[in-house]
Amino acid sequence: MIKIKVFRNSDGFITGYDVSGHHGEYGSDIVCAGISSLTQTALKGIGQHLKREVDFHVASGDLHVMLKSDPDELTEAILETMLIGLYDVQKFDLEEVKISEVQEV
Repeated sequence: MIKIKVFRNSDGFITGYDVSGHHGEYGSDIVCAGISSLTQTALKGIGQHLKREVDFHVASGDLHVMLKSDPDELTEAILETMLIGLYDVQKFDLEEVKISEVQEV
């Protein structure tokens, strides 16, 4: 099972996300590959294209990403686009891909 947790600040902007778990056979599953591509591309877009500082940890079956500064319209565009893609990938297996959105206090 893949669990995705998306964190939002009090204004509704995405501040980070966690992804954990695997789906299907390691290295050959389209659901896992889609989720990995979306989440890692968002990380690279924020860090390399927007030049924003990000705390992150990447390991097999585990990705943790948190913005170091407040989110803005550009980080939000990347992260909301990622989330749209994740919800589309989730449709392939609703039982094994769980997405939750958490409002930070």
